[in-house]
Order: sequence, then C-alpha cells, then structure tokens
Amino acid sequence: MKRFSLLLATLLSLIAGNAIAWSNHSFAAYRAFEKMPEVSNAAPVLAEPLEAFLKDQEKALETLLASQESWAQSHLEFYPLRPANLAFAATPARADAARRQAFLLALRVAPNSKFALYLQPDPWGRTPDPAKLLDETAVDTLPVQANSTRRFVGLNTGDAVAPLAVIASASDEPDYGLDINLWSDSPSEWGKVYGFEALPFGNPALYFSTQAPFHMGFFHEDRIIYLAAPFLKKTFPLLRVHQYSSLAALAFRTGHAYWGWRFTGLALHYVQDLTQPYHASVSPGNASIKLIGINLLAIAGFPKLKDEMIVLLSNRHLALEKYQNQLLYSAAQVKKETAVETSLRDSARDSSYPAWSDLYARDVVSSQSYAVGARLTDILVETLPAVYVSDPAFDFGVKESGIDLAAELGKQDAAKRAKLDAVVTELLGNFGAHSRNLVRGVLKAGTAL
Repeated sequence: MKRFSLLLATLLSLIAGNAIAWSNHSFAAYRAFEKMPEVSNAAPVLAEPLEAFLKDQEKALETLLASQESWAQSHLEFYPLRPANLAFAATPARADAARRQAFLLALRVAPNSKFALYLQPDPWGRTPDPAKLLDETAVDTLPVQANSTRRFVGLNTGDAVAPLAVIASASDEPDYGLDINLWSDSPSEWGKVYGFEALPFGNPALYFSTQAPFHMGFFHEDRIIYLAAPFLKKTFPLLRVHQYSSLAALAFRTGHAYWGWRFTGLALHYVQDLTQPYHASVSPGNASIKLIGINLLAIAGFPKLKDEMIVLLSNRHLALEKYQNQLLYSAAQVKKETAVETSLRDSARDSSYPAWSDLYARDVVSSQSYAVGARLTDILVETLPAVYVSDPAFDFGVKESGIDLAAELGKQDAAKRAKLDAVVTELLGNFGAHSRNLVRGVLKAGTAL
C-alpha cells in the first residue's frame, strides 16, 4: 500500500498542475447572475479598499476569524491547526498595512495577494475605456498567461459599481495567486509558518500546482483509494468557502456592501471549481480497479500505462476548459446567445437542491460533479480530435495557444459536437444553480442579527 500511495502521489503531482478549473470564471458568473433579482436589482455599492473594512470591523473580525478556526477544526478531516501566533487580534493603534498583513496571515492566504480595486467588465458589455485598463500585474501576482481573456478596469475609492460586476469579477480572483505556495515545502517565506505541512500532492516547484489542494476536492472516491492514499483527503475548498462566505455575511451586516459582494465572489470560486469533474475526481473515467492495476504495473517496472494516463488526464482537462472558454467568449464577441448562456441563467432547478449549508459544496456540488466524470470523459474522447485527447505523445498544454477547438469541431460531424455542447451546457447549468444557491445562503446570513 505504501508503494501504491507513492505512485498515486506521483500521478497527482502531474495532473494537479492543471489546478485551474473553469477558464475565467467571470464570463460564466455574469450570465449566472444577470437575471437573479437579488444580484441584478441590487443597488450600486461604493468601492472601498480592504484596509477600510478591516479597520472599521477589527474587533468583529477577531471574533469571526477565531470562530472560523473552530469550525474548521470540527468539520474538516485532516485539517492542520492554524499556529496560535497567526490568530487575528484587534490592535487599533497599528498601521493599515500591518492590519492587512495580520488579516491575510490569519486567513492563511498568500500575503502578497493584491486585493486591488478593479472590475473585469462583462464581455457582452461595451468595450472599456483603454485609459482605465489595468495591467494584469496590478491585480494578479502570477505570470500572465498566453492568450489571456482577462481585462481589468481600475476603480477608485468611492466609485459606484454594480454588485453584478463585483461578484462576477471576484469569482475569478482566487486564481490570481491567493492560494499559491502555502505549504512547508513551498519556495516562500509564508509557507514555512502557515502550518499546512508539506504539499499533500502536486509539485511544490510548480506554482499552479501548489493551489490545487484548495481548488480540488476528492470527497467521493472509492474507499480502497483512500486506504492507499489518505493524503487525498487533504483538500481545503470547504475551508475557503466558509472563510469567505462568513466574511461576506459580516460585511453585509455592518454596512460594507462592496466587500459583502467581493467576499461572496471569492467564496463562489471554490464552489464553481468543484462543478468541474476534473476537480472532483482523481481520474475521471478510470475505475479504481484500473487505476490500481496501472500503478501495480508501474511498481513492477512497467510505468508506460501510468505515464500515458497522466498525459491523457491532463490533455482532457485542458481541452474541456479551453472549449468552454471559447464557447462563452465567442458568443460574447458576436453577441449571439447559445444554449450555454441560457443554461447558466436558468434558475428552474435551483430549488431542487438542498438549501445552502457549510457542507453543500461537498455533499451536493462535488458529489454531482464526480458522478458526471466518466460520461464526460467518454464524450471528450468521442467528439474531440483524437490527437488532443487520446494520444499520449501529444502535450495539449504545450500546444494550447495555437489550438482553436471550436473551429476544428466546426469541420466535424454536427451530431458529435452536439454531444460535447450538451455536456458543457449541463455542467455550466450546475455552475449557475450552485452559484445562486451560495449567494442566497450568504445574503440570508448577511441579514441575520
């Protein structure tokens, strides 16, 4: 079992490099909320820097962050306790910068996170004024990705902004470096003091890989997989959802509506990540017995099947994300709605799910996503060009910038493409429904006395 566990860790070290679930969450989030009255009809809010909220609510934050730690200890298996010296304590006389740093350390997020005042404009809206555009480095601590679809518009303190824009923009923000290098074996100063121990899976030298345990949740694997690899349970999307959603509720209750919506968007990101089956399953489409067999062959000195499986998982993951992003971006560019946009905003199924709770992301979202994994994989293999999803000699990540999946599928059988479009539409319908249910839960908590 120990050797199998080590090999499974190797598998995860490579697939976890694809730690981004849906490309540019804001595209889908705008559509998910544009017809939800609680968001679309909400009054504009005034932008304020994070430091203003922290200073005004310092004592309440001391209490809240202590309660978050208690919640995590009682609800999360394998949760590493936060070191006592990182607890947030109200200290009114300190400088704003010191208070901000103490807050980020208490949350155990990257202390160099920007939390800038910005928006990502709706791609269906008007082209933003170039003079107001921010460089990505003003918002994101990570290297700019090739062919990025992100556009950032700067805000000033006191600017009136629509809650829809705030929540949609913030839903993409955790991919801007907030969860990078938080582990004891990370190449960062903060990883050494956060108490999260060593990266449970992934390669600590690959920056994207280090965020994977916060953006993935392997909650529904077979028992034998957990016996062989208990580290799979060391994933913490539920922690981030609880932290940011309870911060949002506090902000709403205390008159800081901008940060109410901003924190809500941050919490949304992790729920939305779990609607992507490659973030809810170790190896979608591969039964546990197959996974074990492949790893046993590797133990015996025949690693070819394992190596090929790693490449195929990565390629399928990336191809799905690229196609989803192309569908949303292309529709916005030509202002022609498709079934994907309709599905994202369709609220008919929202009430068919349980009411929002702290464990909703695990018990509802991740469970549903895990169940779709095998079917999704079959459809990807059937519909996409074989070289992208069935050829282990091809590296999709290396060639991605030059690939136009939508154009290539346009040359193929329409019935095949319809299958892929249908499953993407289904997944993004789940994305929309679960996103709205989280918002309902946060708004309810934000009005409680």
